[in-house]
Amino acid sequence: MITQSRAPRRVALVVGSATLLVVAYAGPAAADIPLGWSDPPPVSVLRDLLLFIGIPLLVTCAIFAAVYLPSVVRGESVAPAGARTDDQWFGGRRETAELESSTAGRAADETESARDTGGASGTW
Repeated sequence: MITQSRAPRRVALVVGSATLLVVAYAGPAAADIPLGWSDPPPVSVLRDLLLFIGIPLLVTCAIFAAVYLPSVVRGESVAPAGARTDDQWFGGRRETAELESSTAGRAADETESARDTGGASGTW
């Protein structure tokens, strides 16, 4: 007995149903204006641009100003991460002379058995 996958049948059912719904709802959308309703004048492209781009842009600028202007007036930093701080390293920042002395001391303390431990010359 050969088993067939149900996936193609499901895909065909979903695509067919979606197509049928789109075609069914497109009919009423193409209807004429009823006789008792008014026939509004056409809207200019400039008005559409102002409505759909200008107003959201104005609202965005107003929110931006309401959030950032008080901080700028007080002289605070408005950087996303806040005020810039010095780098923070675990164990603190060491000077070059200190690094050289610790490397020389470690090399003097290292014994033959410590070098044979393997890995990245790690010792316990």
